Amino acid sequence: MTEACCCPLEAGSMVCDLPSQTIQRPTRVANTCPACGQTGKAVQGQTVKALISVSLREVRDIEYLFCRTQACPVVYFSSDGTQAFTPEQVRERVYQKEPDTAEVFVCYCFRHTVGEVQALSSTGCAALINDIDAGIQAGQCACDLRNPQGSCCLGNARGLISSLAQSRLTMAR
Repeated sequence: MTEACCCPLEAGSMVCDLPSQTIQRPTRVANTCPACGQTGKAVQGQTVKALISVSLREVRDIEYLFCRTQACPVVYFSSDGTQAFTPEQVRERVYQKEPDTAEVFVCYCFRHTVGEVQALSSTGCAALINDIDAGIQAGQCACDLRNPQGSCCLGNARGLISSLAQSRLTMAR
């Protein structure tokens, strides 16, 4: 009969010595997503608090990171890997998790969707970027609170426009 590990681990120890066996626990790399193993992007606690749809009693006063991996079921996770929030627990649909979904915002402050960008011509795309830039210059953006990644959406909008231009160019050939 195999004995389950029930002894308290010493601080920092990854090995549990039982009289009959030794259990080796895998070492976790700091700041990596507990689901996919990719390094997360640090986000402010206020971003997590503003965007999760669960009780704020579940948010601890620790560092949280954002998982950018599209196929991963985690949006935010604690730096120690003991806590994670899924897309279902976030108030907004997350662009990095659904980059091809028309209704998902690529710009959360000015409410530009993936579908809107997909429908634009190259002139329209330039106007959209100018609109976002003007809003930023006017101090009207709050990406740190509205964007699940906790930082400016402009890079996401430019990246989407660039990938659409590449695919349109490829299709034209």
